[in-house]
Amino acid sequence: MPKIKTNRAAAKRFKKTGSGKFVYNKSHASHILTKKSRKRKRSLRQSQIIDKSDMRELRLLLPNG
Repeated sequence: MPKIKTNRAAAKRFKKTGSGKFVYNKSHASHILTKKSRKRKRSLRQSQIIDKSDMRELRLLLPNG
């Protein structure tokens, strides 16, 4: 039997927490920052927990955690 493969693109973007949830960093924080407000840039720094509706798909992409 072949091994179950991890989706490498997803593995670089999501990290599993101790409780089994997935954490990711927000996009649009790397360039063209002059037109973005201070508040918006500050909120882009915070990491987010994946929504419950996306958990099933992410578990399929990252079977080994």
